[in-house]
Amino acid sequence: MDAFELPAFYLPYPARINPSLETAREHNAAWVRRTGLIGSGSRGPDGDGVWDEASLAAMDVPLLAAYAHPDCDPRTLALMTDWYTWAFFHRDESRARFRSAKDRPDARDRIALLEGVLEDRGAESPAPAAEAGEDNDNEDEAEPAPPPPSVVALADLWERTAPALPESLRDRFTADLRGVIADPLRELDQRGRERAPNPVEHLQDRRAGGGGLFCADLAEFAAKASVGDAAHGRAVRVLREAFADAVHLRNDLFSARADAADGRRDNAVQVYGAFLGCPDQEAAELVNDLLTSRMVQFEDTAVGELAEGLAASGGLPGEAAAAAALAKALQDWQAGGHEWHAATGRYAQERAPRPPAAASGPTGLGASSVRVPAMSLNFAPGLNRRARKHSQELFQETGHLPLPDIPIHYPLRMSPHLDAAREHSLEWVRSMGMLDEVPGVGAVVWSEDKFTGYDLALCAAAIHADSSLEKLEVSTDWLCWGTYGDDYYPLVYGGRRDVAAGRLSHERLGAFMPLDLGLVPQPLDPMERGLEELWRRTAAPLPMAAREAFRTAVREMTASWVWELDNQAANRVPDPVDYLEMRRRTFGSDMTMALARMEGAGDVPAEVFATRTVRELETSAQDVACILNDLFSYQKEVEREGEVHNMVLVVENFLGTDRITARDVVGDLLRVRLEQFDRIDRESLPELFDDMGLDERARNALRRYSDLMKDWLSGILNWHREVVRYRKKDLEGEPAPRRAAMDLVSRAAMRIPSGPPVPGAPR
Repeated sequence: MDAFELPAFYLPYPARINPSLETAREHNAAWVRRTGLIGSGSRGPDGDGVWDEASLAAMDVPLLAAYAHPDCDPRTLALMTDWYTWAFFHRDESRARFRSAKDRPDARDRIALLEGVLEDRGAESPAPAAEAGEDNDNEDEAEPAPPPPSVVALADLWERTAPALPESLRDRFTADLRGVIADPLRELDQRGRERAPNPVEHLQDRRAGGGGLFCADLAEFAAKASVGDAAHGRAVRVLREAFADAVHLRNDLFSARADAADGRRDNAVQVYGAFLGCPDQEAAELVNDLLTSRMVQFEDTAVGELAEGLAASGGLPGEAAAAAALAKALQDWQAGGHEWHAATGRYAQERAPRPPAAASGPTGLGASSVRVPAMSLNFAPGLNRRARKHSQELFQETGHLPLPDIPIHYPLRMSPHLDAAREHSLEWVRSMGMLDEVPGVGAVVWSEDKFTGYDLALCAAAIHADSSLEKLEVSTDWLCWGTYGDDYYPLVYGGRRDVAAGRLSHERLGAFMPLDLGLVPQPLDPMERGLEELWRRTAAPLPMAAREAFRTAVREMTASWVWELDNQAANRVPDPVDYLEMRRRTFGSDMTMALARMEGAGDVPAEVFATRTVRELETSAQDVACILNDLFSYQKEVEREGEVHNMVLVVENFLGTDRITARDVVGDLLRVRLEQFDRIDRESLPELFDDMGLDERARNALRRYSDLMKDWLSGILNWHREVVRYRKKDLEGEPAPRRAAMDLVSRAAMRIPSGPPVPGAPR
């Protein structure tokens, strides 16, 4: 790796330090000896210790804990220090011991031992593999090998922590800790590849096992800020994930040289440099821009979404206070984590002066910890990033965007019931009122000619080529309903920037999907009428677990439409990561995957879908479909509709580049995500079959599920090429929907009537 200067970091928060730092240092020094993390029990493959006294002192893990948790009591600080020490040891030991494919069985055995601690089955876990040269001739007579120091230390930590964890936090903490435990397998697999991961793969891998969410859990615990069920909502989820991404990106900037020297290819500087073909300095600046963007996303979520999101979901006052405390705790962690990276010897060539255990300063309420002036605040990167994302010009005259190569290579298959599905879908949307003028708006979302030209049955017939006519009709109607909603929300609520009315609509739609298939309100518009009819047809034959999962997927899609309205009202181009992840929802990808699971994956155990392999299989396919749509729809959305939700536009805004360069970047992202899907299908699924011991029936079902995704991708590409929705010649003859909606708002302001309102409908 070429030498590069660390970029100018966005440092909006002052770092503070816990006054119990020296006590934590004394405790931790004794703890690492007692658990064997330093000493004869801690040996690498060459017989040397993983750590020695000097390397541990240079890291100064207690300083990290004191910076990260400036307000917690001494006992909690000692516990946090030990957790971070264990996590660093686990990573360093794994990188020393497991370096090639032949080490994979040993790595799996070690992971099983560590996971056994969490399941209270340490004695039943497999014994660790023998060290090189160890005599195994008398296995029956040999004493059981003592547990490795990492297992001893984890058992001690789990015993001290688990009883005090609130139930909702314990579930999340256990899941995130499992990710940290299992991450050596991911690193080992990555080490054996000749290529760097793609940017999305890197982000998701780091989030799954890099420790950022694990640190967020510890911050929540130390601050006594358990958010309960609010953790499942968008606001808290994004708060935690933006924090975790920032932790990982910052760490990668500081550790880039050391990672390259170790032969690793999964550092963000390498990942973005390889993807964009740029030198290391430029890649480092780009990684820092993304770090800044994630921190701005954190702030936008904490200030603009947290309280409102909790209130909308019926959160209690205590949950709102806990969420605010969590935001503050994560803010402290960000500031302190940066100070620690700059001050200690784990990554820095030269250490800054070691801060004292406590500094003199103000006393009294709020002064239990003090500000450390080691680093200056720097607001400029965040202000610049915020200004750029809020300054997008709407309705730009873009012209047609030439398409890049789209290398989807799966064969197109088509249902023999296509014509029947077309006839049915036209009758269905007509009966739901989707071809009528929207009451109170004075405009139609779809005319019959427009709907016929969209030919949504063509898409459904390719996605579900083997379905019966009855199932194909259901799938087609869901595509009709989702596409209508995608057009309905911008026209009805977006033109007048009425986010509150859009949110009310989203909340009402939830009432039309009762899990018990019971009574629903009187539908007021085509969205409600269509959902009521579709839900009963779809949910009735499903078991309750599948019914709940499908309802969640639909709810997340309609909530994502409100997220789009909110960005539109603020003239805010989304953060690239937030956009990519929300785009899967706005496109209805999870809903489509849920339909595919019902179609061909019923024999797959539920826990298989929670694995990293299957989730990456799904998200890589979803991203290909979403990016494909954004490439085709660029002119329609940016020029004709004044839209800010398009991947090409998001990249334009983030990189500050032109649309052709942005198109090329987006096209490359589609290509590498498609390559990742193929690689998982070809290599990772067979490994998953063996790792989880799946029987032949489950293996075949998972293969069918993967094949359905291939049908989905080829069908979507064919549909985009064939229909009138995005073609240049068809767009030129249509009025711009959002501009028309804004004209309606102007007319309303001038008191020109446009039609009678519907009782109970948003006005």
